[in-house]
Amino acid sequence: LNQTEKTIWHSPSLTSSIKYHLSYIMSEVSEAIQAKCLAFGDRIIKLNDYLLSQAAVEHEKFKKEFRQRKPGQKTSSILHQPSSIPLHLQSVAALCNQLLRSGTSIGANNAEATNAISKADFKSKSFIALKEARESLYWIELLHRNNYLDDKQYASLVEEPVPCHVRPLIF
Repeated sequence: LNQTEKTIWHSPSLTSSIKYHLSYIMSEVSEAIQAKCLAFGDRIIKLNDYLLSQAAVEHEKFKKEFRQRKPGQKTSSILHQPSSIPLHLQSVAALCNQLLRSGTSIGANNAEATNAISKADFKSKSFIALKEARESLYWIELLHRNNYLDDKQYASLVEEPVPCHVRPLIF
């Protein structure tokens, strides 16, 4: 840099202007990320409710089949008392609980990262949010592989495009 460039670069007005613009850009990015986290959390809560209601319908079918069977006749599901929780309902409930915990934790950790007290705190919370996102993908994959999610539902969760208003902010 020549002397004129050095003078301009170190000028207090330029530095504060750059800081202001960087702060504005980071705020916009942070808000966009948090909006995505909240939208994903909303979808996970709705998915949890949907899957548990579907499992409850299956449980009611099982109970009806159990009551209508003839003495000594086996049901298509594992035999147990109608009041107990069937194994398929236990497994989907466990998977849903894990997905609910990890899927909603992404936004919570991102919110904590946004208000971090240091760069190390920011990195830590951001990496935890990333790990929770990867864990959520794992539970979604398991739900899909075990036919709790069909291909269309699965694709809508894992292949969501980045909204137009967020694209220009990613660099």
